[in-house]
Amino acid sequence: MTTYAVGDIQGCYSVLRRALDTVDFDESKDKLWVAGDMVNRGPENLATLRYLKSLGKQCIAVLGNHDLHLLAIAAGARTPKRSDTIQDVLDAPDRDELIHWVKHRPVVHYSEKKSCLMVHAGIPPIWSEKKALKRAAELEEAIRGSNSDEFFHHMYGNEPNIWSKGLEGTDRLRVIANYFTRMRFCNARAELELIQKGDLPPPGFAPWFLHDHKHSKKTTVIFGHWAALEGRVFEDGYEALDTGCVWGGSLTVMRIKDRVRFSVDADR
Repeated sequence: MTTYAVGDIQGCYSVLRRALDTVDFDESKDKLWVAGDMVNRGPENLATLRYLKSLGKQCIAVLGNHDLHLLAIAAGARTPKRSDTIQDVLDAPDRDELIHWVKHRPVVHYSEKKSCLMVHAGIPPIWSEKKALKRAAELEEAIRGSNSDEFFHHMYGNEPNIWSKGLEGTDRLRVIANYFTRMRFCNARAELELIQKGDLPPPGFAPWFLHDHKHSKKTTVIFGHWAALEGRVFEDGYEALDTGCVWGGSLTVMRIKDRVRFSVDADR
């Protein structure tokens, strides 16, 4: 059995299958970790979700910001934007089953055995693995619970931009969601800067993974979300897997045991 991790698929199903063929992925015994943003902006979102769902326990996918956006639209909390390409999922006869499956994906996946933590955007420097998993559990409960529609109605926004134990309600959940699914730059106190999307930090901020972190030095953090990095972080203990497939770049699959990467070019 071999475990592979893949970056942002974003509905690029055909490229995903080519990438998995490259590593001779065996659906009966190999495992696939997906670093969020399974859907949106790409052309084959329905096929992507159906395939990942069909893998059952062989697939561990964490939620990204585009996945949460799909759930918000499905809940009626948001209307699709012109750039969204998820109508095929919303119109599908198995829509309800797929939305239920997406809702029940974790926000953070941690494997103590593999010394790996996977999240879509990142882990704020002020949280250990234990704290990150605890905050992730809060968010997962809100996403899956009976009041999930209320959460999706209030999910969007950049404030509050820093964690505080005293935060409550939707403010608390929003900042947790922003850390895990939208973060690129922050300062050492975990204050977020959510406007800049390139690779150059605004004054006073740095890429989240360059700060001193509370999580164990033995833990490798696997993440996506940041195509501008082109998969390069130059920092031990971090693996960036978003190589911009949906933007014409490539889709990257990494073998967990030795961190060897395999990339296939996007469809033209």
